[in-house]
Amino acid sequence: MSRPNIILIMTDQQRADTIGALGAPWMQTPHLDRLATEGAAFTECFVTSPVCVGARASLFTGKYPHGCQVFSNFQPWQPTWVSSLADHGYHCVNIGKMHINPYDAPGGFHQRLIMENKDRPMFLEERDRAIYDEWDKALHARKLVKPSRYNRHAADPEGYKRALGAFAWDLDTDMHPDNFIGDTVCWWLEDRKNEDPLFLQIGFPGPHPPYDPTPDALAAYADVDIPIPTITEAELSAQPAAQHTLRDNMIDFNFDSIAWRRDLSPADLLRLRRHYAANVSMIDHQVGRIMAALDARGYLDNALVIFTSDHADALGEHGHIQKWTMYDSVVRVPLLFWSKNLQIKPGSRDELVQMFDVAPTILEAAGLPIPADFEARTLWGALSERVDHQPRDAVYAELARDHIQTGSEFILMRRDRRWKIVIYLDDTAGELYDLQADPSEVHNLWHAEELRTLRDELAASCHQWLERGALFANRRPSRSPQRAMKI
Repeated sequence: MSRPNIILIMTDQQRADTIGALGAPWMQTPHLDRLATEGAAFTECFVTSPVCVGARASLFTGKYPHGCQVFSNFQPWQPTWVSSLADHGYHCVNIGKMHINPYDAPGGFHQRLIMENKDRPMFLEERDRAIYDEWDKALHARKLVKPSRYNRHAADPEGYKRALGAFAWDLDTDMHPDNFIGDTVCWWLEDRKNEDPLFLQIGFPGPHPPYDPTPDALAAYADVDIPIPTITEAELSAQPAAQHTLRDNMIDFNFDSIAWRRDLSPADLLRLRRHYAANVSMIDHQVGRIMAALDARGYLDNALVIFTSDHADALGEHGHIQKWTMYDSVVRVPLLFWSKNLQIKPGSRDELVQMFDVAPTILEAAGLPIPADFEARTLWGALSERVDHQPRDAVYAELARDHIQTGSEFILMRRDRRWKIVIYLDDTAGELYDLQADPSEVHNLWHAEELRTLRDELAASCHQWLERGALFANRRPSRSPQRAMKI
């Protein structure tokens, strides 16, 4: 069989509990439901870093942050394996968000139609890497002013403070960034002659804040009851110092149009989550349009479609908003694989996987060897239920200090089926959770005397993992490349 077309669809900041068919009945996601039920869904997929660039650099290099040396959003990086696909005869195209640094680097693609974050001014903290992307140009052509934390704040300061980053989209509907990406992808597909095998990476900027669904999308959630967290002072007081600093920063500095607060009511959280859910449903609609366009052009007859996100969003859980923490609500993301013709056994899988495992899975599907220095693992053993498949026994995530997470120089998470430990380089305190007894991670057991031996053993395993990773990155030992999948 000829090499399959590979379609990698990524959202930004999408939680794992946002797909109706995977246990979220409040969500309206018929197209993602289709991918999940007809294909394979990994329900325990974790990112390698709870920030955009760290997770994306891991995905496109096949290495943990310590391996690719990218820990925060402002570090430069370039994809490594996209050019391998190009050299192998694939036509490689990115439409939407990639978050390469610098934003407009080619990244191994033949063509990039770039759209980056929604709320990003062309000055101040972005000035050294700012570009006018395709969305900026389209807004300007319509004589529309791009919404941002600056013009929203000026128009209604008090309303802005109450909104928590949730605003209904009030410009032309087709100029909403997620609709704009969907339209652009469909146009590109309809305009292209279908010849070479295609690697198409689609990057939706939502549901990253501001949480800005169109009024019609928001109206569909007007009466929907969405679960909201209970936040207690006992939980907050047991959090490490770096988390208190992070919360203060989110309150004081107004990131991504969010004026965060401590005095969150249930009504605040429900409103926030309804906006977020509506944003996800808008993306779901565009996924359906893209799948139809791909099918109409014959791409899906021989294709692998992958859907995932770079990290998730606390949405008020644990008193936090956005990312920069190691809670499952932030580091667990959707991961779906769908194909008409490849060897994928449909169904949900609850084994521990990492989002960057997508990289060797793509290379194997394309008939390419997996580089010897990859720390990511192919998922074809799980997808085709091979008897030799060996699942991970633990997953890891890393985070360094940046302009928002200023409370710790380095944070490391290890999570297995039962225990999660989070270590802070510059703090004797950390986090320890019994996920069987406390799946919501509200009872920090770090100081529990009866668990001290376990805690120390888990901490030691984290240090050993880092040491092995550093040794592997430096030596890059020779090993036989894995064989390409037979398709």
